[in-house]
Amino acid sequence: MRHALALLTLVLFAVPAAAQPATVSLDDAVRGIEAEYGRMTDLKAEISQTSFNKSLNQTIPAAGQVYLKKGGKLRWEYTEPTQQVIVSDGKTIWLYTPQLNQVNTGPAPEALAGPAGSFLSGLGKLREHFNVRLLNPAQPKDAEGNVVLDLTPKRPLPTLNRLILSFDPNGWQLRKAVVYDQFENTVTMKFSKLAINSGLEDKLFAFVPPKGVATVPLK
Repeated sequence: MRHALALLTLVLFAVPAAAQPATVSLDDAVRGIEAEYGRMTDLKAEISQTSFNKSLNQTIPAAGQVYLKKGGKLRWEYTEPTQQVIVSDGKTIWLYTPQLNQVNTGPAPEALAGPAGSFLSGLGKLREHFNVRLLNPAQPKDAEGNVVLDLTPKRPLPTLNRLILSFDPNGWQLRKAVVYDQFENTVTMKFSKLAINSGLEDKLFAFVPPKGVATVPLK
């Protein structure tokens, strides 16, 4: 459950734009990211994910689809390793696990709509909400040519203590995100088949439990 809640702090957006120069400074990256992400309203994408529990030395892979919208609205549909649906309309959150015939529900965490938990607002005003540096100032790009930023929220959360983001400088499209919690557990996500500002309807972010499913308060 803790890993699922950690994922709720993430609202990730990306969009293509004009090509960037071969050498990119931190200021170049911040300006490009803020310009592109400041106008995001919604996103849908396919994700591949790996969660690592440091204390147990355990790695769990996962895959599925994600739908995100301003205001803390989200829908994660996991297909692997087991089916699970996580939905929030910004006020209420539901975690539905068909295998257990159960849905956990409760008030949506406040962090979902805040800048540290929402990339839609947070990346539009990057330096206002995060302390930002290049992960490796001597070599800003990784082996794939992505600019890698090291972010720490100015108001840290238990589920979001540090964030490593890899951006394609040819448009500042987000390629990879690594989220660290306060115990240095990590969730690594890679994104594909991104669709930006497609007009996702609010009804996608509401959840009605199937008939016969047990409803349990979220703790």
